[in-house]
Amino acid sequence: MYVAYLATTLLAAALTGSAAVANLLRHDYPKAQADKIQVDHKWIVPLGLLLGAGATGLLAGLAVPPLGVLAAAGLVLYFLAALTAHLRVHDHNLAPWTLYFTTCAAALITTIAYH
Repeated sequence: MYVAYLATTLLAAALTGSAAVANLLRHDYPKAQADKIQVDHKWIVPLGLLLGAGATGLLAGLAVPPLGVLAAAGLVLYFLAALTAHLRVHDHNLAPWTLYFTTCAAALITTIAYH
């Protein structure tokens, strides 16, 4: 069980961390997604900070498990809100969202199951 917990946590941290960096660097992809879901570009950096905090929390959870649970739960909520934003504008290209959401949900499940 430890291997699944470690693998999902590290994968979720890597994915959300890379998304955070893309947002913080104002890469074209987050800008295009913000345009698609009608979110002002001023929210790109704060959303990147949330993603970065989630990735950091997942890694901190390896040492302090309650932090990992809170971070994974926060990321699951973040991506549920993202799903709502995409569906609100009838954007059904959800492949990237599915990858991020399922990875964070798996990290949450394995963190709870392992501890």
